[in-house]
Amino acid sequence: MPMALLPLSEAPRQAFTLDTSLNGEGFLARFDLRFLPAVNRWVISLWDGSSGALLVNQVPLVCSRGQVNDLFRPFRHLREGKGCGALWVLRCGDEGPEKDPSENNLSEYTLLFGDVWNEN
Repeated sequence: MPMALLPLSEAPRQAFTLDTSLNGEGFLARFDLRFLPAVNRWVISLWDGSSGALLVNQVPLVCSRGQVNDLFRPFRHLREGKGCGALWVLRCGDEGPEKDPSENNLSEYTLLFGDVWNEN
């Protein structure tokens, strides 16, 4: 499956779904993106939209800079080894003073989600 761009806004809490496939099987991904002001950090959670199971809970958005930094790779053992996809945070344009998304600059980043870690 090709990578999908996740829709972003500057709202401090965002929820959206993506009907996709992982390892050749249909998967309804439900995302919750939140800004946590106490730590000046955006976090993302992922649910299996069909079963309602929480797969990934509040993973901080850390930007991939010059390296592959799949934020969901540590969770590839989930769903009976089928994983829960791959997620990258990429900066659009020049790097500013903050290396990772913060309160007022989420629109300067791109979130890519897809299925790329098929190691069979």
